[in-house]
Amino acid sequence: MSHPVLLVIAHGSRDPRHAATVHALTQRVRAERPGLRVETAFLEFNAPSVPRVLERLVAEGADEVIALPLLLTRAFHAKTDIPSVLREARARLPRLRIRQADVLGPSPLLNATLGRRLREAGVRPGDIPRTGLVLASAGSSDPEAIAVIAEIARELRHTGWCAVRPAFASASLPRTEDAVRALRAEGVDRVAVAPYVIAPGRLPDRIAAGAEAAGADVLADVLGPAPELARLLLERYDEARVLTGASSLSA
Repeated sequence: MSHPVLLVIAHGSRDPRHAATVHALTQRVRAERPGLRVETAFLEFNAPSVPRVLERLVAEGADEVIALPLLLTRAFHAKTDIPSVLREARARLPRLRIRQADVLGPSPLLNATLGRRLREAGVRPGDIPRTGLVLASAGSSDPEAIAVIAEIARELRHTGWCAVRPAFASASLPRTEDAVRALRAEGVDRVAVAPYVIAPGRLPDRIAAGAEAAGADVLADVLGPAPELARLLLERYDEARVLTGASSLSA
């Protein structure tokens, strides 16, 4: 039995750094598991689109796809946009079995990626007890997604940071600069900002601008094509295979 194709579905952006980062991540996934076919598609702004990739896969003889949202929380795109696109594809391509995998977060592997980016930005283990952390996400109007970010911030507080605050680049408050200033007002001398976003773009740039405006001491990079994130994509793929009765593909 052939393995289902892994179709990574990213949102897309007018910023060319976004697609470049997504492709770098999927290339790392391929390197992690050479026997697995990995394809990339975008909801908007970038090509190829989800319908176009699925049509091509059918033409090439694929019969099963696991669609993996490249999303950190279950908000509008995961609950509405992607299911709608996949539902339409199933109607047009009845020979293709399409399953939607779960979103990426929350996960210890995401927390590990955050830690990697903070270390790369200069945070040493001895700095953590005297450093306040701003967990800066893209933001959402979905209460479930906001609650997940708040819970991750609470969990990170127990890993040694003197304080952790969530922040949002859009749709929700506080903004990154407000969270940094709030930590300063509480007496925190050193503040690090960790973007909880996968790829560069308009909202990550807004996070960076807020961190700079408020005088954050450290600004980590976006999660990007980190090895932990690549392993998380494969973990979600395997989980979806198990849920659909397929045997897990060994790494």
